[in-house]
Amino acid sequence: MATNALKTTPLSSDAEQAINALEDARAGTLALVAHLDEEQLERVHSPIMSPLVWDLGHIAAYEDLWLAHRLAGMELLRPELAELYDAFETPRAVRGEIETLRPAEARAYLADVRERTSEAIARRGVGDGVVCEMVVRHELQHSETMRQTLAIAGLLPAGDRSKIGRPLAALAGPELAGHELAEPELAGPELARPEEWVEIAAGSFMLGAGPEGFSYDNERPRHAVELGSFAIARRPVSNASWLRFSEGGGYERREWWSDEGWAWKQEHDITHHPAVATGQAQAPVCHVSWFEADAFARAHDARLPTEAEWERAATSNQQGPAGIGAASSQPSLVGIGATSSQQDLVGIGAVWEWTQSCFHGYPGFEAYPYREYSEVFFGERYRVLRGSSWATHPRVASRTFRNWDLPQRRQIFAGVRLARDV
Repeated sequence: MATNALKTTPLSSDAEQAINALEDARAGTLALVAHLDEEQLERVHSPIMSPLVWDLGHIAAYEDLWLAHRLAGMELLRPELAELYDAFETPRAVRGEIETLRPAEARAYLADVRERTSEAIARRGVGDGVVCEMVVRHELQHSETMRQTLAIAGLLPAGDRSKIGRPLAALAGPELAGHELAEPELAGPELARPEEWVEIAAGSFMLGAGPEGFSYDNERPRHAVELGSFAIARRPVSNASWLRFSEGGGYERREWWSDEGWAWKQEHDITHHPAVATGQAQAPVCHVSWFEADAFARAHDARLPTEAEWERAATSNQQGPAGIGAASSQPSLVGIGATSSQQDLVGIGAVWEWTQSCFHGYPGFEAYPYREYSEVFFGERYRVLRGSSWATHPRVASRTFRNWDLPQRRQIFAGVRLARDV
């Protein structure tokens, strides 16, 4: 991308980093859909997902709103598109039924918005950097959402298909040399081998992101949480374990399911996701709903961790997420424990991990920069997921990032790591 303003205006370091980050995100977005034809971009591949071309228009409109209009004070480039590409004004259920920009028009809209936002950043700078970082991460997060749609449609690019369902040994590489990754046998209702669990002592720790760097509003304020002792599984549940659960009556045993989960399973005739049977046996199970994760945990005399327990087990410090130009604070695939005895959490970053926690604001929460990012989703309906998945960009993933979804959803690249009381 090379506009006249960028050719003639000396850039500050922050402005240059912001523009480069925006361009990197855009290159990834365009590469993700480069192999698709117009019909594939415009089709509704799932009733719970947007047509991919709508995502492209939404990414452009969001950038125009926040960088050109609100940060730089410019008029919207296409004000007539504001409502169409507002995620709340145009819910997913209607996005395939209304007239949107065609693929070529959406790409042109993306390019036109980017040209003027880049010029605005070159002229005015990035301010405190929060809005620029938010827009970068918004596009990166949408690339994962679009990958969910592509996975449903069987249209993921070859490079992405190669990342799905890799065994943990392949995911972790040399960091796990010498670790025993053979699938443990299930003995009775529990994962029997004690070495498959990491015990965390009771105590207080600081939950959430600190004031430094970029974080979303729902990650703050950082606050003290007192936790009892607990154990957490060293690694996420595998496809092999899930198939044993399924073949052992996991979807028929009423006593393992919550009332709401059983009603959902019965209404939709739910069994294990097709990817479980076709995936590598040692790979983390993926496309698991919260209802299924909860039932699996009950079947093994375990439970899902709270999000505070998850962060306590996966966090060695309270360093906040990276900002523009800073290194990512994404946890390694081996995982990072709070003490030296916790260095063997395996598979963080392979799949999102459901927690038992509902999505609420932390004590003292303040919506910023707009309440529609987090606050409107608070309550008992949504469950929190932690970690990240193979499709999450490292810039987005952090130890304090809070993802959330409805308990019946399986489109997300989500699995489960068990916990239990000790």
